[in-house]
Amino acid sequence: MKNRWLLGGMLLVSLATQAQNRLTPELLWKMGRVTGLGISKDKKFVVYAVSTPQLETNKSSRKLYKVALSGGEAQEISTTEGLLANPKISPDGKHILSTKEVKVLDIKGSDKYKDLPKSDAYVFTSLNYRHWDTWEDGSFDHIFVAPLVNGKAGEAKDIMPGEPHDCPQKPFGGDEDFIWNPDGKRVVYVTKKKFGTDYAVSTNTDLYEYDLTTGTTRNLTPENKGYDVSPEYNNKGQLAWLQMKRDGYEADKQDIVVSNGVSTINLTAQRDDIHVEGFKWSEDGTALFFWAPIDGTLQIFKVTYPGLTKMNPLITQVTKGDFDISGIVGQVGNQLIASRTDMNHPAELVSIDLTKGTIQTLTHVNDAAMSSLETCKTERRWITTTDKKKMLVWVIYPPQFDPSKQYPTLLYCQGGPQSPLTQSYSFRWNFQLMASQGYVIVAPNRRGMPGHGTQWNEQVSKDWGGQVLKDYLSAIDEVSKESFVDKNRRACVGASFGGYSAFALAGMHNKRFKSFIAHDGIYDFRSMYGTTDELFFENWEKGGPYWDKKNAVAQRSFSQSPSNFVDKWDTPIFIIQGGKDYRVPIEQGLQAFQAAQLRGIKSKLLYLPDENHWVLSPQNAIVWQREFYQWLEETLK
Repeated sequence: MKNRWLLGGMLLVSLATQAQNRLTPELLWKMGRVTGLGISKDKKFVVYAVSTPQLETNKSSRKLYKVALSGGEAQEISTTEGLLANPKISPDGKHILSTKEVKVLDIKGSDKYKDLPKSDAYVFTSLNYRHWDTWEDGSFDHIFVAPLVNGKAGEAKDIMPGEPHDCPQKPFGGDEDFIWNPDGKRVVYVTKKKFGTDYAVSTNTDLYEYDLTTGTTRNLTPENKGYDVSPEYNNKGQLAWLQMKRDGYEADKQDIVVSNGVSTINLTAQRDDIHVEGFKWSEDGTALFFWAPIDGTLQIFKVTYPGLTKMNPLITQVTKGDFDISGIVGQVGNQLIASRTDMNHPAELVSIDLTKGTIQTLTHVNDAAMSSLETCKTERRWITTTDKKKMLVWVIYPPQFDPSKQYPTLLYCQGGPQSPLTQSYSFRWNFQLMASQGYVIVAPNRRGMPGHGTQWNEQVSKDWGGQVLKDYLSAIDEVSKESFVDKNRRACVGASFGGYSAFALAGMHNKRFKSFIAHDGIYDFRSMYGTTDELFFENWEKGGPYWDKKNAVAQRSFSQSPSNFVDKWDTPIFIIQGGKDYRVPIEQGLQAFQAAQLRGIKSKLLYLPDENHWVLSPQNAIVWQREFYQWLEETLK
């Protein structure tokens, strides 16, 4: 008996010791990234992929698994063939879809002049000469359809011949951009049939239907001038997709629209606070499950599809809690399979019981790693802004937080600007990692974030230097009233719009912060307008070009550029810039660093020549993390 208690005590000590580990950049980049691929054809398994970064090779390895819908031990598999339905094969099994890059235009010198094969020149006559991280070379992704005979594909036909348009859409489109009609005779695909400058200033993406029998194509959404994306049919042949109304506004309210071939209905227009991020049809085709931000989290909702009846769609919230549920894989009976994260846990697949509302974890890819790590408490706070609105602020505390002590504190500024700040798990801007280094994190759901109503979301556009900056200061000022915040060790950090926010606050913080970090932030509005790829974004957010002197809105916007207030900078600043970031091009970071250096301000530049708006290679990501925390340690002494 004594030995038994001794063994138990030793086990408890061992477990307690294991639980003392804190998350580090190296541990973070050993985590597996889980992606749900689908539900098996026999409805017994969930199939998923796990991508794991490999520091040695500077790449990621990928493995495939399946796990029973009831849970249990996962099994590694070598292929999904035969296990998952192939969505590229037509429902009648007679044809198969594929995509291939096709040379449409001669843009490179070696293409235009065959006697100069070693020329690396580019010749452009319009905008969209580069996009995201790639220069336009005259090649476009097209869809091909081929007959299937005895399981083998015959000669493939380009259904977009000669078109200077892409499907899948660049830079982020995938297989979801082209689908079969259930009749197997028509293909619906997403593209923006604009080219050059017209492409760069518009978001007018449409759904097109190609008829295999006639070889003709028709536009299914000609009336809508904004985004039409993510088409999906139910088992009754009714087509749903995501739609934004206004051309040029990439962050417009996104709704689910359904057409039965006779009439079209917007299912989510009734809810002003809902911006749909993705959806799946229910098994019986009478409803759709979707995920959307709501009060600082991502949750699953259900909306009924009433068809031709006069009944209104009914929206109900399926999940609720301080976690994110997104990326719906599919439904089997009363089980809905989706992805779950929170600020302490990376994505794992879960099963949601639609009858009871309970959630069961199906995958356990990172359980072993997470079990030895201390978690960080996350807390909701509602703060009154300067215009008397209530703003949600997430506060994240270090492991073993002691309120009697003082902690250095970081104001985290979210990107977007219209991007939700929820219980997500990032592999760069990771709140658990930040807090595990001993920092309190203040993360406000400031103006411009979906999940708090359309008006709240839209109050950032055309006024980047206005209320949104006051929201940041309201958040840090309110939390700084707590005795555990060391007011002499506060920093402001962020990327993209968050990087802009750091640049802007650096010129108006009135000694609140001792350090700044800005990653791929917008420093100078004029040069940004002159070099960024998607001009529709700048036109909407700034209200027009800087040279339009009669446009009061645009003139006010450009007057708010951080470069106009660099004379007020007086605080150390760390600037990070990707060399292949064409969304926020390289001159933004270089100008900011040069200005700081010439003004004698302690500053550092981390230049990542082969990274775009993100940091994707494992070794660069570790460099990013190490430099990030070294800078904070150095400047928040």
